[in-house]
Amino acid sequence: MMGLSHNPQRRRQQLAIRIGLVLCVLLLWRWVSSRDDSALDRAQEPVKGELAKDRIDSFADSQIDGGDGDKRKNNNNKDKDGGRESQDEGDKKGVVDWADRRERVKDAFLVSWEAYAQDAWGHDIYHPLSRRGEDMIKDGMGWIIVDALDTMMIMNLSTPVQYARNWIHSSLSYDTNHDVNTFETTIRMLGGLLSAHYLSTTYPDLAPITEDDEGAPGEDLYIEKATDLADRLLGAFESGSGVPYASINLNTSQGIPSHEDAGSSSTAEATSVQLEFKYLAKLTGETNYWETVEKVMQVVERNGAEGGLVPIFIQASTGKFYRNNIRLGSRGDSYYEYLIKQYLQTNKEEPIYLDMWEEALAGIRKYLVTYSKKASLTVIGERPSGLEGELSPKMDHLVCFLPGTIALGATGGLPITQARKQPDWSNKKEEEILLARELMKTCWATYLYTETGLAGEITHFELDDPPRMERDVLPQHLKKHGKKMPQSRSSSSKELPLISKPFTDPAWRDDLYVKSADRHNLQRPETVESLFYMYRIMEDDTYRHWGWEMFRSFIKHTAVSEQVTIPDPSDGRRVKTVDRIYAFTSLDNVRSVPAKQRDNMESFWLAETLKYFYLLFSERDFLPLEETVFNTEAHIFPRFGLGKLFKTGWEREFPNWRSKE
Repeated sequence: MMGLSHNPQRRRQQLAIRIGLVLCVLLLWRWVSSRDDSALDRAQEPVKGELAKDRIDSFADSQIDGGDGDKRKNNNNKDKDGGRESQDEGDKKGVVDWADRRERVKDAFLVSWEAYAQDAWGHDIYHPLSRRGEDMIKDGMGWIIVDALDTMMIMNLSTPVQYARNWIHSSLSYDTNHDVNTFETTIRMLGGLLSAHYLSTTYPDLAPITEDDEGAPGEDLYIEKATDLADRLLGAFESGSGVPYASINLNTSQGIPSHEDAGSSSTAEATSVQLEFKYLAKLTGETNYWETVEKVMQVVERNGAEGGLVPIFIQASTGKFYRNNIRLGSRGDSYYEYLIKQYLQTNKEEPIYLDMWEEALAGIRKYLVTYSKKASLTVIGERPSGLEGELSPKMDHLVCFLPGTIALGATGGLPITQARKQPDWSNKKEEEILLARELMKTCWATYLYTETGLAGEITHFELDDPPRMERDVLPQHLKKHGKKMPQSRSSSSKELPLISKPFTDPAWRDDLYVKSADRHNLQRPETVESLFYMYRIMEDDTYRHWGWEMFRSFIKHTAVSEQVTIPDPSDGRRVKTVDRIYAFTSLDNVRSVPAKQRDNMESFWLAETLKYFYLLFSERDFLPLEETVFNTEAHIFPRFGLGKLFKTGWEREFPNWRSKE
């Protein structure tokens, strides 16, 4: 390295050259850093992430009442709505800052997201206890990134959105020789990309990103990736019947039958890809997407569903149902959900799906709705041996999608005060609203029942022998709540009350039990999902209060902490070690406190559960239900008309079939 000259003028020139070289090196380093994939490991600005951790730590501390010794001995202290007495000052004063509560949900999301970004960026699975990531296939699919993307948009988190979009542009590829589940890939990946497109184009002020990012607006990144994925998934439908195989190889587009249940596909999985492919068809004008998934509905209908209810397995090769197990939990749930949502997605221009939904709901009420022994909680049972077989008192947490879906079907997403003014409002719809409210209470009861305030994966109920069915008690309900209900009737709790008996009479607890194998909690969204719909439709803050209690329980029992060193506020010259929340995870046992934690954060914790909490505490006109439809992974699509290009390409073989009363 040359030394400095003794000549003053020459020395200044040499200094200028050295300074210039240093600046060039710094600029080059900064440019390389910005292009380096490792730069994407920080999905949230550190200062915001730290603030979120501070807020969530403070909030979590406020929820701990007696520490680990708190065994929920005060469960009998209930408020008038059936929930525990709130510890929040706002509740005590009767004034609640819902915007602040919404921010606490955002904080929980930021903490969860930053933990994933730091420990497992780009991986499909996150293990928060061991702080590592894992992939479902070689090189991963960005399972968590794509699934959580629209939640970040809704929460107006521009920095994480930009990092996620950059990763999608530079790293997301479906050109891989691996098998994936057809349904899960459709609802999470295809649905996530389509929702990101919808939100970023329709609501550009939500999480706006700079124009010079990789994959910036102008290059339709989300549609490009969605189309590539959809084209690969289409191979799953190339079966003997058109019903999709359970899995698909993304490289060869070869459908793969399930290795279980005689190669059958899940009925719910085969019939819960329609919203995604239909929306993509509308965006691209490619009718093949539409016709492919529409055919599945025709095949299912041609089986002649008894009572509008379908078995949970269907063979892709023949299109015939396999066995006769009927339930609204796993493998059955979203078939029913997508009936009414397909009708709403196309602006009610396909009444064939409304007809199928109404038949299914009639069958649910006739064959599956029953009541618990002591407190008469409304329960959705199962028929594992078919409709003529015994009713099982088993109810999956997954079934708790139903209250919100019933209310959505009855009102089309309108607030109840507006829906009752519509010319097609009827006593039948009032009955459906009542059923939705009673089911919502039962789902809430599964949370109240446990020591953690979080529901187990499956709850069983004590029933009469023989079980009381809805048809046995419905006349009494109608008499109690009024057979004739004028359109001008309000939705006040005095006129259509939430019966408080189950939560004030300790006997209701005797109606529930959770088996040891069913006591895990996977951070599932179905109950808060229904609370969101019920609040939006019924205009009743009760559902928000229940949601807040649930959220507090998630924070209290599913938080994962680490020890960090911070300055001692009492003496700035010293430091102290404290526990700080850095992630959230699933649980092994909701009946014990402290609850044993599992080493897995589900992607739907970010994609669904926290999204629905956030929307529950948001203003009612934010992403209005009347204009949107949520897929079964909580990804948001617009409603649209059929136009000239699309139509319902089939007719029902049993158009006038109804259950015999």
